[in-house]
Amino acid sequence: MAAILECTTHVEGMDSVVELVGGRRVAVLTGAGVSTDSGIPDYRGKGASKRTPMNISDYLFSHAARQRYWAGAHVGWKSFSQAEPNQGHLALAAMEQVGIIEGVISQNVDGLHRRAGSSHVVDLHGSLDRVICLDCGQQFDRSGVEKKLSVLNPWLDGLSDIVLAPDGDVDVTDYSSVIVPQCTVCEGMLKPDVVFFGEFVPPKVFSAATSLVKRADALLIAGSSLTVNSGIRLLDQAKRQRMPVIIVNRGETKGDKKASVKIDAGTSDVLSGLAVRLGAGNLYEDIE
Repeated sequence: MAAILECTTHVEGMDSVVELVGGRRVAVLTGAGVSTDSGIPDYRGKGASKRTPMNISDYLFSHAARQRYWAGAHVGWKSFSQAEPNQGHLALAAMEQVGIIEGVISQNVDGLHRRAGSSHVVDLHGSLDRVICLDCGQQFDRSGVEKKLSVLNPWLDGLSDIVLAPDGDVDVTDYSSVIVPQCTVCEGMLKPDVVFFGEFVPPKVFSAATSLVKRADALLIAGSSLTVNSGIRLLDQAKRQRMPVIIVNRGETKGDKKASVKIDAGTSDVLSGLAVRLGAGNLYEDIE
């Protein structure tokens, strides 16, 4: 049974975490809760709105679904792409640079770990800043696709009062006239380079994640409710390797009973406090 530690901004119970991870190589698994302090909402936290994620079968076989997706994705992209790394992202980058953290496995698609300075990142569910053609395999930078969307659908840029969703889109009710961009190489179907609902994490990507955990001596899970099966599989791998597991998340997770320590608190305060306690404080301040 996990030792449930209630933390304040003073990070009560940090002694237990420092004792567990001190001198160990730490693999980190992050979820949407790590990015909420950057202005990106999470999926299941307090106040999160109910929404239906894009299903891969709908996207592939329904033109209307693709219109809905690209309309919402385009309107939300400006806010989503301008989000900045927060203290939690910066603390993880600092701890990696001094050798405490082996690498970060992220369930997020916002790219904020790399922008914070983390170099060993496994994007478990892909990244929204990349777009791929499902027909010829060509990859595109998202900014170029966004410019094309603006040319094809200038009226979308005038929409206001948007509410950003965790995966970077917004609800656009009238999307019937949206012109969906096509691949400039083969005129094939474009898709953001992320895992939609109903898709599996690519085997090579999950293999990279399991390899990272295998190289580590401890697993730190931050900001994830562990609802997605891939996260639970990595936690179970860590338990099979008999390594300590620390969970930092507001509210319950599906892994609480398997954790060595569970801290019910925001990730930014805990991770920045951990960086200071483990000797990465000066570097963390320089990055910040």
